[in-house]
Amino acid sequence: MALKVIGSGFGRTGTASLKVALEQLMGGACFHMSELLGKPGQVDLWLDAAAGNPDWDAIFEGFVATVDYPASNYWRELAAHYPDAKIVHSVRDPERWFTSTQETIFSKTMRDLQQGTKWGRMMVETVNKYVGGDLTDKAALIAAFNDHTRALRETFGPDRLLVFEAKQGWEPLCAFLGVPVPAEPYPYINSKEEFAGIFEMLGSPIGAKAMNGEGIATDTVHEDFFEKE
Repeated sequence: MALKVIGSGFGRTGTASLKVALEQLMGGACFHMSELLGKPGQVDLWLDAAAGNPDWDAIFEGFVATVDYPASNYWRELAAHYPDAKIVHSVRDPERWFTSTQETIFSKTMRDLQQGTKWGRMMVETVNKYVGGDLTDKAALIAAFNDHTRALRETFGPDRLLVFEAKQGWEPLCAFLGVPVPAEPYPYINSKEEFAGIFEMLGSPIGAKAMNGEGIATDTVHEDFFEKE
């Protein structure tokens, strides 16, 4: 199964909501960073990708779309490997994006949880280096955020690239993908408040195993990341 949609937006740009939206629109599973915790072997596959030996078809087996880190940082490679896939680039105000990262995915709590784990090594190689290395450097992170969007705009035209904000709702996304607009509101999930539960899970024995590439034994833990409000 080849990817039909490549999400190139950084984490904390509404990627969890976009995952749920794309699954509804495309009728199949959408890859998200949580898959690296949920599926055994995914961390190793991404470490191979970081070393220059990606197996994209193995990583995305069973998925019709992808969003979020670390796939978003490999947009050039994925666009070449899946030439028929459309690219949805999720964005938000860069200042608000930076603030959100510091409270969630780039927080000291998250960095401490990752320390010394296989997940932590994978994050350094696939994400941290891409955004400049220092996850607390506001100027560098915002520059990386803006440069990322600029590079995509310079590479692709509107026939293949949609720059999208969650607040725009279904209409531009559905028009771009050529699918009907659903009757229900666009999903909104994975707010910063929900990260308290994620941090608790990652600090548990289940989380410790997942962060060393062994996956999460129960499906419900993974699915709880994507409950709608």
